[in-house]
Amino acid sequence: MLVSLVIPVYNEIPTLAEILRRCIAVDFPKELVLVDDCSKDGSREFLRQLSEQGLALLGGNPTNRNEVRVLFQDKNQGKGAALRRGFAEATGDIILVQDADLEYDPRDIPRVIQPILDGDADVVFGSRFIGSPRRVLYYWHTVLNNLLTMLSNMTSGLNVTDMETCYKAFRAEVLRSVHVEEDRFGFEPEITAKVARGNWRVFEVPISYHGRTYEEGKKIGWKDGVRALYAIAKYSVKR
Repeated sequence: MLVSLVIPVYNEIPTLAEILRRCIAVDFPKELVLVDDCSKDGSREFLRQLSEQGLALLGGNPTNRNEVRVLFQDKNQGKGAALRRGFAEATGDIILVQDADLEYDPRDIPRVIQPILDGDADVVFGSRFIGSPRRVLYYWHTVLNNLLTMLSNMTSGLNVTDMETCYKAFRAEVLRSVHVEEDRFGFEPEITAKVARGNWRVFEVPISYHGRTYEEGKKIGWKDGVRALYAIAKYSVKR
């Protein structure tokens, strides 16, 4: 099966080349669908070079089949909007979200997609809280994450442990049945609610987590937490 890694990019030049090298080094056939959200730090220019020169720009050691597609947003719209475009352009049998920083390790992707390959799952969440190594950071972020996950579970009927995780993998048919409305980080509760509404088979697997500080480029803030609460309420009502 071809796996599409949809990678939203916004001001990630310090980590962008390295995360791409790590992605192409993992041994499964894949396409990298990169969506630049009007970066201003050189990421956009780097991706233009990548589009022109291909994987040779990265060096590294590409493994298996690797294709690269680069898309550019006309204006900054947010992670959800970038994912919406990436999902529409992806051609893989399995579609997975990959951030452009180094918080999530592409070596975990085979574990994330395995329940789909086995025919057991339609959607897989990678959980940072069920047994794999993770960097210890930000107590109140964990409190808020647990609160949002609990509220999402209460309204969706699921029992995931990490609703806000980046690593979510989908059979392509699932995303073809869903219209993503949220433009920013409200994507996470929205897609969770819509997956639950579709009665898709959801699995969860442990993943490692190498969180970064705000000084290192972390972008999510308290306003995104408020929007997530709104999204949970909004899509539970729609349910």
